[in-house]
Amino acid sequence: MELEEKNPDPKYGESRKFDPNFKGPIHNRGCTDILCCILFILALLGYFAVGILAWSQGDPRKVIYPTDSRGQFCGQAGTPLEKKPLLFYFNILKCASPLVLLEFQCPTTQLCVEKCPDRHLTLVKAKLGGKEDREYYQQYCKDGVDFAKLSPPELLRDGLCPTMLIPSKAFTRRCLPALGTMKGGVVVVGNETTFNDGQGVNINATEILEASKKSNVAVEARQVAMRIFEDYTQSWHWILLGLVIAMVVSLIFIVLLRFLAGVMVWVMIILVILVIGYGIFHCYMEFASLKGEPGADVTIRDLGIQTDFAVYLQIRQTWLAFMIILAIVEVIIILLLIFLRKRIMIAIALIKEASRAVGHVMSSLFYPLLTFALLAVVIAYWAITAVFLSTSNEQVYKVFNTSECEYSRETCDPKTFNTSNASAQCPDAECLFAFYGGETLYHKYLILFQFYNVFLFFWCANFVTALGQVTLSGAFASYYWAFKKPEDIPAYPIFSSLGRALRYHTGSLAFGSLILSLVQVIRVILEYLDHKLKGAQNKFAKFMLSCMKCCFWCLEKCIKFLNRNAYIMIAIYGKSFCPSARDAFFLLMRNILRVAVLDKVTDFLLFLGKLLIVGIVGIFSFFFFSGRIKAVEEAAPSLNYYWVPILTLVVGSYLIAHGFFSVYAMCVDTLFLCFLEDLERNDGSTERPYFMSQNLLTVLKKSNEEPKSVD
Repeated sequence: MELEEKNPDPKYGESRKFDPNFKGPIHNRGCTDILCCILFILALLGYFAVGILAWSQGDPRKVIYPTDSRGQFCGQAGTPLEKKPLLFYFNILKCASPLVLLEFQCPTTQLCVEKCPDRHLTLVKAKLGGKEDREYYQQYCKDGVDFAKLSPPELLRDGLCPTMLIPSKAFTRRCLPALGTMKGGVVVVGNETTFNDGQGVNINATEILEASKKSNVAVEARQVAMRIFEDYTQSWHWILLGLVIAMVVSLIFIVLLRFLAGVMVWVMIILVILVIGYGIFHCYMEFASLKGEPGADVTIRDLGIQTDFAVYLQIRQTWLAFMIILAIVEVIIILLLIFLRKRIMIAIALIKEASRAVGHVMSSLFYPLLTFALLAVVIAYWAITAVFLSTSNEQVYKVFNTSECEYSRETCDPKTFNTSNASAQCPDAECLFAFYGGETLYHKYLILFQFYNVFLFFWCANFVTALGQVTLSGAFASYYWAFKKPEDIPAYPIFSSLGRALRYHTGSLAFGSLILSLVQVIRVILEYLDHKLKGAQNKFAKFMLSCMKCCFWCLEKCIKFLNRNAYIMIAIYGKSFCPSARDAFFLLMRNILRVAVLDKVTDFLLFLGKLLIVGIVGIFSFFFFSGRIKAVEEAAPSLNYYWVPILTLVVGSYLIAHGFFSVYAMCVDTLFLCFLEDLERNDGSTERPYFMSQNLLTVLKKSNEEPKSVD
């Protein structure tokens, strides 16, 4: 059953020689890749400087509160507009202009108000009406307007008041027309189909509908987002419970692997096959039950994109697609198991050895919590800095008008606009807040700061991941190279390995993560270019871009694989990154058959474990949230999209399972490299005994010679 490497290629270096003094991770080591360590520290200092600069210039309120025509925040605490949280448009019809789609700003006066208007009222009617009408209308005029003294023409000429008010409702803190439909699909606003604007012009409610849509180009998307948010508010505690269950199941699975690795692996394989088989059966039953149902034979292509995703579950083609996908996955898994059945025994032996290693280094199971915490800090710092950078622009005002004007869309100052040439030559022009920008040196290089923020995010995140890999591999290597287990295992292997990594190899970790980060940033740039070129007609450019995306995706995978093995060699021998990467690569190439079979089979088995946990949580969550379990039907929350918590639980349970199994995966990879080194260094004689466990020796048909007794 052993996979022998016959005459390894000499270009991949010579096999490891026996060293009687080698007893595992070397303790007498020096600092590696010092220049990269210094560069990383300087980059971090620069990152902190960018963060401080962004925090001093940025203002997150710009993404929280809507802004009026003067750039003031509606509803911001501690300001005169604290009690006016809603944004009101003087003339919502102007939001139907294509300009909105170009500059995301309606060319009409916008005002912060306490509440949206709830009835139709024109300026003329308000002036001719009673005191109540005048007071009601005045709250939708600019501050400081003498509503009683000025005539309607004067109020309209100076843009002090809107021509009319229409019933509106607050949506995303903006007053939008209270649109509705009557029987026959007639659009109404407050039960009325037409309005008089006070100047003798009748406005149809359909026109207001169009303007309302343009005033918020993402209304439908936000509605879906709001429904999803509502689903989260209704089901968050159930989602949390499901994630806790996923964590408990993962922990139980890991503990059982410690004692019943062989049995658990086969049980896991069988259960995965059964779970996927049940998925195929369920899809078939749903497919069969929809036969003859009205509209069930509509194709997904004919249906198009729908915001209500439950619609897709009402057509047969959806369940047929699910069934085919699951069937393909099932067949692939079964074929792999058939062809790799002999190699699975060796892989199980490796997993058993990994289980023993984890059992002797139990603190390794909790190390992912440290990695998670550090990654959370990195992500939080990046996100906060990105928000502050994106909101550090200044208020830019532009000239908006309805007639032709040479000053149209030019920048202006609202304080001096009324006395400027633009106001004199263009009587209907207004100086309105347009967007946030700036022309200072800081604003000119703002895009570079954003890029630096993204780059350092990748670098720091990869560094944290690398630190975890080196720490775990150092601890597990200490276990493998302990000849008498557990007596020869050093005390606190995780802490010792973490200390060595930070003290000696910060530069090497920074070097490896820097290489990976450069590739990832290039991939981000390619994705950005692909997004920008979606509407382009140049097929050759699209083809080249797709090829580059594919190449860099493959390159990233290769670098991750090389880095992972390089970190293991760093943890063991304490060399710099490049020599460690070379040694790891040569060692793997000298044993390429074992790498292709054993290492990948163990990865496949561990992936099946993740798949099993995800499948268990996913199936139970599906039956619960879809109301299929009668016993708990009343406890299930009422949701717009029941797939929202299901998908969240599936993704969350996979991440949790991945966190636990990543320890096993790192342990297996470390033991595998140590196992290859052991086979090259030693031959089982009394002078050069194997360090691998008796179980591995038995599976590989190897043995250590018994020391000769001296009579």
